[in-house]
Amino acid sequence: MATPMSRRDLEFLLYEWLDVEALTSRDRFAAHSRDTFDAVLELSADLAMKCFAPANKIGDANEPYIGDDGKVVLPDEVVSGLAEFRKAGLIAASFDEELGGMQLPTVIRQASAVWFQAANAAMSSYNFLTVGNANLLAEYATPEQRDTWVRPLVEGRFSGTMCLSEPQAGSSLADVTTKAEPAGDGTYRITGTKMWISAGDHELTENIVHLVLAKAPGGGPGVKGISLFIVPKFLPDGTRNDIALVGLNHKMGNRATTNCLLNFGDGTFSPDSAPGAVGYLVGEEHRGLSYMFHMMNEARIGVGFLATALGYAGYQASLEYAKVRTQGRPVDQKDPSTKPVPIIEHADVRRMLLAQKSYVEGALAFELYCSVLVDQAATAADAEERARIDLLLEVLTPIAKSWPSQWCLEANSLAIQVLGGYGYTREFDVEQYYRDNRLNPIHEGAHGIHGLDLLGRKVIMQGGAGLALLAETIGATVGRALEVPAAAGYADALQSIVDRLVKVTAHIWSSGDPKLALANATLYLEATGHIVIAWMWLEQLLAADGRSGDFYDGKRAAAQYFFRYELPKTGPQLDLLTALDRTTLDVEPSWF
Repeated sequence: MATPMSRRDLEFLLYEWLDVEALTSRDRFAAHSRDTFDAVLELSADLAMKCFAPANKIGDANEPYIGDDGKVVLPDEVVSGLAEFRKAGLIAASFDEELGGMQLPTVIRQASAVWFQAANAAMSSYNFLTVGNANLLAEYATPEQRDTWVRPLVEGRFSGTMCLSEPQAGSSLADVTTKAEPAGDGTYRITGTKMWISAGDHELTENIVHLVLAKAPGGGPGVKGISLFIVPKFLPDGTRNDIALVGLNHKMGNRATTNCLLNFGDGTFSPDSAPGAVGYLVGEEHRGLSYMFHMMNEARIGVGFLATALGYAGYQASLEYAKVRTQGRPVDQKDPSTKPVPIIEHADVRRMLLAQKSYVEGALAFELYCSVLVDQAATAADAEERARIDLLLEVLTPIAKSWPSQWCLEANSLAIQVLGGYGYTREFDVEQYYRDNRLNPIHEGAHGIHGLDLLGRKVIMQGGAGLALLAETIGATVGRALEVPAAAGYADALQSIVDRLVKVTAHIWSSGDPKLALANATLYLEATGHIVIAWMWLEQLLAADGRSGDFYDGKRAAAQYFFRYELPKTGPQLDLLTALDRTTLDVEPSWF
């Protein structure tokens, strides 16, 4: 089996490009060094390959089910693999030392996690959600709540979820109907139904801490009325809370991650005479959505990592296959007795491998870059620097979620194509990678939602400061690249398209009609995403400049592919955006 992630690429991105060792000069990370970073990454790679990868196909073929006792049953290999992860203490990686954490940089925690995501996407989701849950509570919970809930989460004794969606509402959180009524003792009683809750029920940990969005009295309509509550499966005294597992959803991928329909407060496990599940308010009433965005934004970058990891695993598998599978002969070879050659010798197979490489290595660079920004913001020297980094992250986050979800999925499709007929059989891994990854364009909001977020909020926020900062930051890379002969041509091309993006954005909003401006927001997201990934490739090209060897030549080839095959796609996209095309607005529902 191919190794699903490249240690060499991670080392290049972390140390030769991003220089993450420099983070140890900041007080928060001063106790660490490259030695500790490498030790964590080495442990992660080892655990991922020994405990996660072997369970990947097992979990896919043996979905969770509800046993006769009403409890979720998972394959033994999934249960034992996750137990080994918790035993290693890696959930604690980036948390404060005072909470029992290692206080590692976020970028190292993410580089650790990507090994598990590539080895077994479904198993990794339990840990991913627990970390996000604990991070939100570490930020907004009271000291007592941190002691009661966050510490066990960091220790791995508890696990966590996020409960947002409802059957009738989906991503439209303004339409949630789950209610929270004050119980008179400082707690609330939660009643309602939540749908699509990943890791919503299982027996893997002592407890499950649900973060639930619900509407408390007096909050007004829409999202302004939403509050956030800790609603645990078991109360602190061990009593079962009134949370009922109604059923498991059966997904095309990520099958070993339970995905649940949960009822809160239907009386199945009523802990006392008051109806409803016991919930504990996080922060202030009616500010729940602003708190939840802390976890949602982290989850969006996490989904981008997951999509990248799955694309990367497919690329690695198809690359290994292409090197050993013999079929066909060179097009200039006329002698039929000539032996077949490895398919990697064929130009079109190389095209598909280069496309995959450009997508997955570009996406991995981008996600790690965003993670470094998180660390820089958390340790910024002053408020002005922190605000600048936060603004850049605001603009990049919808792209960080959506671009890998689209293009690393395309990498998975190409991996199947490289394997030909074998690619779509269950005997080979690449068909599962595709199915697992197909969930990510929907996880944490579909492309359309993030297109609206990017064009409708992020690039125009603070009077256009978000887009201006992105253009300025890319421009700084272009300025360095213009001094490097091997990169100067690419730099010119990138600067030209960035300048055009800025002009097109202003033109789109000059219509004064938000409905028209946002009609093609998804197209805008895709074009901007390609521009950002081209920037990531220009950065990698500069990091590889002057260095010799197959690895660096591979980086240069992938950069060349992206600039020649992919970046030019943005030209027609920007043309269509400039035209303020009304096709999708003018079509009538009855015409379909």
